[in-house]
Amino acid sequence: MMATSLLVLLDDIAAVLDDVAAMTKVAAVRTAGVLGDDLALNAEQVSGVRADRELPVVWAVFKGSARNKFILVPSALLLATIAPWMITPFLMLGGCYLCYEGFEKISSVFLHPEERVAEKNKVLSALRDPNVDMVTFEKEKIKGAIRTDFVLSAEIIVIALGTVQDAALITQILTVITIAALMTISVYGLVAGIVRLDDLGLHLIDSGGDSGSKKWIGEQILGFAPYLMKGLSIVGTAAMFLVGGGILAHGIPEILGLFELILHPISELASIGSVLTILASMLLNGVLGIIVGGLLVPFVLSASWLVSVLRPSKKSEL
Repeated sequence: MMATSLLVLLDDIAAVLDDVAAMTKVAAVRTAGVLGDDLALNAEQVSGVRADRELPVVWAVFKGSARNKFILVPSALLLATIAPWMITPFLMLGGCYLCYEGFEKISSVFLHPEERVAEKNKVLSALRDPNVDMVTFEKEKIKGAIRTDFVLSAEIIVIALGTVQDAALITQILTVITIAALMTISVYGLVAGIVRLDDLGLHLIDSGGDSGSKKWIGEQILGFAPYLMKGLSIVGTAAMFLVGGGILAHGIPEILGLFELILHPISELASIGSVLTILASMLLNGVLGIIVGGLLVPFVLSASWLVSVLRPSKKSEL
């Protein structure tokens, strides 16, 4: 009897783990957009640190990210337990935020290029100036990266929770914890590798001598590293529109119905219908994400301007 009970328990555990694995896979796909942006942003945050301090800074941000997850995961699970109806609105807010962030990144490149140049010059001057306290400079970088991570982690966890909101509680808990752990380890493991790519290239060049494959590989790595950062940023931005638009489309029945109406004739095409349907669906989600982001950016800028105008008047009244 005891052996039978144990086998039944093991079978139940295996079933739960199988559900968790399947849900984790789906949630990982849904959170890919935020993950790409998280990776690019964190690698960019650490890029202004001296070479010998890059890994300690990444480690400090990793620990801050882990603390963020310890706060966010229980909070999200508690929300799902006491007010599950709030998950969809939070998902919609997360989708809007992704669309806004994506459009804001693109618009800042074209509308405010001088700000990006000024930020780069500030970092370069700090690295050259021996009077600058690099410990304070690093702490500011770390704090900024942890704040960014908190927002992106919240999005990842809410999206993951939205994927499993109809599953059993134990499946929800294990899936969200798995996603949070995998995302943290993978993002900061990759960030650590990315920021040290140039050092790997230099090491291969120095150890390769006048000729040889090592030197050639090192030169290729040095040439490739800057393009990798740019590529990550572009892919991350595109993924924000795709994921954000997808979340909004699934949260608004009228838009989802319109998309299905558009995609139906495409899906009936012979042989290539399924592939074209996937591509067309991504295109529709991306277009929706760009439109929503384009509508939100001027709204947020107007709200920020209004707050900045009203704030001095409030101070003067005191």
